[in-house]
Amino acid sequence: MSVLWGDSPLRWQAVVQVARHGATLTLSDAAWQRIARGRDIVEQIVASGQIAYGINTGLGALCNITLPEAQLSQLSRNTLLSHACGVGPLLPREQVRAILCAAIANFSHGKSGVSVALVQHLLALLNHDITPQVPSQGSVGYLTHMAHIGLALIGIGDVSYQQQTVPATEALQRAGLAPYSPAAKEGLSLVNGTPCMTGLTCLALDDAARLLDWADITGAMSFEALRGQLAAFDAEVLALKASPGMQLSGQRLRQLLSDSPLLAASAGIRTQDALSLRAMPQVHGASRDQFAHAAQQVDTELNACTDNPLVLGTPEHWRVVSQANPHGQSVAIAADLLAIALAEVGSIAERRLDRLVNPLVSGLPAFLVAEPGVNSGMMIAQYVAASLCAENRQLAQPAVVDNYVTSGLQEDHLSLGTGAALKLLKLSGNVWQILAIEYLLAAQALDFHGDTQLASGTAAARSRLRSRVATWQADRWLAPEIARAVAVMQEHDARL
Repeated sequence: MSVLWGDSPLRWQAVVQVARHGATLTLSDAAWQRIARGRDIVEQIVASGQIAYGINTGLGALCNITLPEAQLSQLSRNTLLSHACGVGPLLPREQVRAILCAAIANFSHGKSGVSVALVQHLLALLNHDITPQVPSQGSVGYLTHMAHIGLALIGIGDVSYQQQTVPATEALQRAGLAPYSPAAKEGLSLVNGTPCMTGLTCLALDDAARLLDWADITGAMSFEALRGQLAAFDAEVLALKASPGMQLSGQRLRQLLSDSPLLAASAGIRTQDALSLRAMPQVHGASRDQFAHAAQQVDTELNACTDNPLVLGTPEHWRVVSQANPHGQSVAIAADLLAIALAEVGSIAERRLDRLVNPLVSGLPAFLVAEPGVNSGMMIAQYVAASLCAENRQLAQPAVVDNYVTSGLQEDHLSLGTGAALKLLKLSGNVWQILAIEYLLAAQALDFHGDTQLASGTAAARSRLRSRVATWQADRWLAPEIARAVAVMQEHDARL
């Protein structure tokens, strides 16, 4: 698969195709022309000797120190070396690739003033599957993660290549590439902007889109197993609240459950169900609405110029503008909102699966095993889901509202957007596990009702799981089965 960027607006799904699914990335002729024009401006500034921040001055609080042309390449190299001071566990391959994608998108506008050669080298890292080793911690929004990627470009540090960890110089040589020598402004451009938080949030959007669809399915299975009252999903009633997400989840739930003999026979057995059952359209739908907002913010950022400074005009009539486009406030807020939305999807799922294992409300055998007592069944799986929800409550605390002062008072308001994106990814991983537990428990609960009682949609979902995980008759090792349920969900499309 090949993806072409540069002639039309970029969407987050394209980043996912390259970062997560291995699509080859190319840039259009128009993008290369824009990059070349921007570099012409930088070279004109250097040749003229006129002072421009980040091109021939120091950085941050050192912006009033001017540098001779002979030191500009050294400044770029030193910027990468000094800024590459991240700590902690390494980012996974797909996350590094997503950051690379967002950086290339940023440079493709031609407003950063980097060279064609630099962007070609970044593309080569992607398309030769050379993944710089990037520590996950140390960013207040940008700088450190991209600095580690920049080190790999110049042949310093280690990378992952062909299932091995090797020195960057060795991987470049084996791929037929040479280390890159950054010129004026290129070191600053490499570490600047919002590619880190934006690329990471693209991956989180991919997870969230699939989780929202799966939540409707596992929720429908629980609803049917607990003999819920379908009147709560009445289309006319739901239409009285103009939430696009709620309408979609309501439609999906009706489609999944409309032909259920079990629910038809259960109509009227209670006046109303618990909110974890009857409020699924409202809760899932609210999360869908926040997802749509977050996706719009990320797409806006992907199509933005987020370097500082930006070079505008022509080589004859140029401007270098110091501004704050690298401030990632919009992405940070979007990531924080999406974290809250996904935490709620996991929270309501945990309440549903708790009802499944409780014979006082389920009408099913205790902990969903035929011989409780000698068997604990699904008892502790609910504990695990509760633990994950508790962790998600911590991860859903907003990062963007925190603040620190850096660079000698020069950068005194920070987005902390990279931290927001990283905790969002961790939280989404927890929601995969919570929904997988609901999937297991709901399928087990439906087994007690018999095949002829089930809706076609929920029966198909249960059958998909049963191809990998057998019905429980007695206690067996549960942890691998949770992992298999996650795999089933991640490998299959949950759209109807």
